[in-house]
Amino acid sequence: MYLDASDFIKRFYHCKKIVVIGNNGSGKSYLSNALAELSGLPLIHLDLLYWRPNWVAPTKEEWVAMQRELIVKEKWIMDGNHTSTMELRYCVADVVIFLNINRFLCLISVFYRMLSGRTGFPTNLRTGWNKDTFRFLQGLWNFSKERKPLIYQLEQKYPDIPLFCIQKRRNVKAILRELNERESGGKYSE
Repeated sequence: MYLDASDFIKRFYHCKKIVVIGNNGSGKSYLSNALAELSGLPLIHLDLLYWRPNWVAPTKEEWVAMQRELIVKEKWIMDGNHTSTMELRYCVADVVIFLNINRFLCLISVFYRMLSGRTGFPTNLRTGWNKDTFRFLQGLWNFSKERKPLIYQLEQKYPDIPLFCIQKRRNVKAILRELNERESGGKYSE
C-alpha cells in the first residue's frame, strides 16, 4: 500500500517500527535522525552495527542473528539498506520510507560527504579514496537496476505494509517541516 505525504504524516506518531531505505547519499541518515528526534523512537543506523573497524563485515549468520534481535524490540527506526537482509526488517515495519532520490543528487551528496568528512560516524568508518570507494560508487550508480527491484518485490509480497516513496529532497524538508509544526517548533522547521 502506497502512502502519500498527508497519509504518512497522519500515521507517523502511531508508528513504532519505521524502516528508512534508499540509495547511498539519498539522505537516509538525515531523515532518520530527524524522525527519531521528532518521535522519540530509538534510532538504529545499520551501517554502524554492520561495519567493524577497517570496514570488516560480520558473517552473514552473525548479521542475520543481530537483526533478528533488533527487529523484535518494541520500537525503533532502522536506517540502511543491506539488501540481503532487507526483508527481515520490511515485513515487521509499521511503515517503510523509500528515498527514491535521483542518483545524480545522491552522487553529489556522497562526494560532498567524502570531501567534507561525514560527521556523526566513528573515525574508523570514515573513508578516503580506495578500491572500496569505487565499489561503493558503482553500487550507487547501479541502485535502480540492482537494488530498487527488491524494494518493489517486497512491496508486492507485503501489500499491507505501507510504503512511502519520497522522490525529491524538498519533499523530505516539507514533511519534516509539517511534522515539526505539529510538535510546535523545533530543529527541522527550516
